[in-house]
Amino acid sequence: MQNIVNTVASELKLRADYVENIITLLDDGNTVPFIARYRKEMHGSMDDQMIRTLADRVQYLRNLEQRKSEVISSITEQGKLTDELKEQIEAAVTLAEVEDLYRPYKQKRRTRATIAKEKGLEPLAELILAGGEGKTLAEIALDFIDEEKEVNSVEDALAGANDIIAEQLSDNAEIRRLLKELINKRGFVSSKAATEEDSVYRQYYEFSEPVHKIQSHRILAINRGEKEKFLKVSVDIDEGEALRILLNRLPMGEPEYNAFLNAAAEDAYSRLIFPSVEREIRSNLTEVASEQAIKMFGSNLKPLLMQPPVKDRVTLGFDPAYRTGCKIAVVDGTGKVLDTTVVYPTPPHNKKEEAAAKLSALIKKHGITAIAVGNGTASKESEIFVSELIKEHPGVQYMMVNEAGASVYSASKLGAEEFPDFDVSLRSAVSIARRLQDPLAELVKIDPKSIGVGQYQHDMPEARLNETLTGVVEDCVNAVGVDLNTASPSLLTRVSGLNATIAKNIVAHREENGEFKDRKTLLKVAKLGPKAFTQCAGFLRVIGGKNILDNTGVHPESYEAAEIMLKNLGFAPKDVADGNLGDLEAKLEAFGVDKMAELCSVGVPTVKDIAKELVKPGRDPRDELVKPMLRSDVMDMNDLKEGMILDGTVRNVIDFGVFVDIGVHQDGLVHISEICNRFIKHPSEVLTVGDLVKVMVIGVDVAKKRISLSIKQVKN
Repeated sequence: MQNIVNTVASELKLRADYVENIITLLDDGNTVPFIARYRKEMHGSMDDQMIRTLADRVQYLRNLEQRKSEVISSITEQGKLTDELKEQIEAAVTLAEVEDLYRPYKQKRRTRATIAKEKGLEPLAELILAGGEGKTLAEIALDFIDEEKEVNSVEDALAGANDIIAEQLSDNAEIRRLLKELINKRGFVSSKAATEEDSVYRQYYEFSEPVHKIQSHRILAINRGEKEKFLKVSVDIDEGEALRILLNRLPMGEPEYNAFLNAAAEDAYSRLIFPSVEREIRSNLTEVASEQAIKMFGSNLKPLLMQPPVKDRVTLGFDPAYRTGCKIAVVDGTGKVLDTTVVYPTPPHNKKEEAAAKLSALIKKHGITAIAVGNGTASKESEIFVSELIKEHPGVQYMMVNEAGASVYSASKLGAEEFPDFDVSLRSAVSIARRLQDPLAELVKIDPKSIGVGQYQHDMPEARLNETLTGVVEDCVNAVGVDLNTASPSLLTRVSGLNATIAKNIVAHREENGEFKDRKTLLKVAKLGPKAFTQCAGFLRVIGGKNILDNTGVHPESYEAAEIMLKNLGFAPKDVADGNLGDLEAKLEAFGVDKMAELCSVGVPTVKDIAKELVKPGRDPRDELVKPMLRSDVMDMNDLKEGMILDGTVRNVIDFGVFVDIGVHQDGLVHISEICNRFIKHPSEVLTVGDLVKVMVIGVDVAKKRISLSIKQVKN
């Protein structure tokens, strides 16, 4: 345990006692959001992301320790463990190193070498390595001819000895380590065309880049090109330099023996070592690239989920289509469905006047002020239609909404449970409307990898991707807080300490007994015990309940501390409800934060958090972010001219740039070189999904539907 604590503390540059505290908290069953929010004193106010990074590293190191123990035990049982080998295994810092050391002792399927050993040729291999005791190869091989064992000639005996020596070289951990080091320093990843056919992978038809320099998105691109049979991919290294690593491990002797051993080394390299090491190098590159991509998914998903809600507006959800018509759903300010219909303003029907009349009637009937248009099939024609329609309805605005995953939700069991009487496509229209009103509450219903942010999500290791994205969703939900009396089961499931069963039980209790009046009543919910209550209570809000603190992020365990603080600063709980605490934080500073912490028997971070929550009960952190941009007009790609400066919204951040929605249906690319004047390693250093930016059009290719944009040229 202490070794793991010290290793993690050193690698992540954290205090060892904080690392130890977090490991203990996690091992005791506490969730990451709970630890991050309510145990700050124990870890120095680390954020959710750092705690998850720490947890991942601890898990890897625990797996490493377990594997070392298994390997040592296995080699001991074989009676082959030496002090030196044990020391090497215990000093290994990666699982790959442990496996290389274990390789000679691992149970193998039958190989050419094991067959040769069964024929009694291992002593011959040892004689050759020892220099042959003054005899020629043919002379020492004669003693091993045995027709019963199918060793019919000198050639058969020497071939078997070659196989044994080749496998010994292949199993040598030091050779493998040095070869991997060489490839990582001087090797190249190369790809060539596997077909004459043109494809999106054309730039990789003659491609080569050093292993240590190749970027993650290129690894993922050539992997996919290889999988789709457009590319042949290899790792290239100077064979002579690589072979010297093997030859340096062989004894020097008579020319005949040297030639034999050189041939065995070449056989070992080409048949056994290089193919295996090449797979490992590519696997490592893919793993690093996948981790980078998964990190980007998380980075893109968080701002998407945390987009400020468009609150208290009656919203029309517009799900575009051609032949089957555009599905319409009207929802009130709370997301309740008021009306549905289908209109046909797009080809092949083109019933624009009829559609306009229907939607105008809905706008007047329900007081609609916002229209959310899905960005899928037929969205361009739909956007043009909506922008024309709202000219007749002042005060109504629209926004293009990313509908990725809407169809997945609509066809899901959850969608069917929520709207059993609705057609699948009508559920999509409801989802699109609600995504504008409260992106977080709606998007939690969808498998995170279907939300469509990032690159190559379908090529990622599924378990790791799900783990990371689920963590992001949980962090967002718990950062915002959840209304206990309106939250859906899918939203409640993401709350710290709750699972699907308890979430359904909360909703069932609500339906049976009416609204929750306080947090304490949660303890009456089936299967929600004291431990789950501790984890979830601070993240659940009771609006208009008996205790105003139930509508804040103050945890019930700190209610007494909050009351002591209020009393000592001259306030009453009623002042919290009335919003009369504007100068509380200033009074706290004057009183002394350390003094208050001692008085309340809590830590300084908790005192500061309580004060922040008391000043703004029911605070939604999303309200402090830049509001989404609603439009009232539309442009066509053909209207774009180089030099135009436009407002846009960042929709996706990837390794080589960002895609920006400028209101022409096709997102434009700001290449990383066009983001800012200073050098940046990655676009995420300066931009996130949802950012509003000014961009200059620097290139338009209508045929290929490509728009090139620049941010830095606007600033210049």
